[in-house]
Amino acid sequence: MKVITLNDEIMIGQVIGDRFCALLQENPSAVLGLATGASPIPTYQCTISRFKAGDVSFAKAHTFNLDEYCDLPAAHPQSYRSFMHTQLFSHIDIDPQNTHLLDGNASDETAECSRFDALVEQLGGVDLQLLGIGRNGHIGFNEPADTFTQGSFKVQLAPSTLEANSSYFVGERMPTHALTMGVGAILRAKEIVLVATGASKAEAVKAMVQGKITPQLPASALQNHPNVTIYLDPAAASLLQ
Repeated sequence: MKVITLNDEIMIGQVIGDRFCALLQENPSAVLGLATGASPIPTYQCTISRFKAGDVSFAKAHTFNLDEYCDLPAAHPQSYRSFMHTQLFSHIDIDPQNTHLLDGNASDETAECSRFDALVEQLGGVDLQLLGIGRNGHIGFNEPADTFTQGSFKVQLAPSTLEANSSYFVGERMPTHALTMGVGAILRAKEIVLVATGASKAEAVKAMVQGKITPQLPASALQNHPNVTIYLDPAAASLLQ
């Protein structure tokens, strides 16, 4: 696990965005693992700028998102499908059919998770996975648990996650469940980059990097991956020794 501290989220986004672009220049058909929330937005802004400059194309790439809320229409402004369209997909030349998200409204959630995992494998696995980290150490929506999860599954969101995300659902009920890639599936990515910024993430970052590996802090499993880079701003890195 490599840990790199940079000045701010803009600089982090530039570095990671450039890494995504370099991968696509090497392999135009690369499989990209994407995340939602505030942390990846600077990365997406960098890749959009590089695309508009003619440096990179997404025309042959496939993307897989980590998670999606259950019982929220795909067209809802707070669905992760909508987030990805607004923050990235509508600004680049990616084929919409090559953008893959779990269907949180599927009638058979188990079958949907199996379908999603099988498609990842069919396309050769994720080449580069982008992650954030929750204040409780979750990656994707893998909440603290007694065992590490493997394939995609339905999860009940932890109270801390509901609190952290409630600001996006002002005046309406927030979903309490989601479908998410499991920790084991995330670890099968060939390369992983994780972004954490702000003092609110410092405790989770310290436990992820310097604590014991435990399913009570899902991100600690990244210590077992051979190719992980953690990008932090000074506030998120403040408790590391």
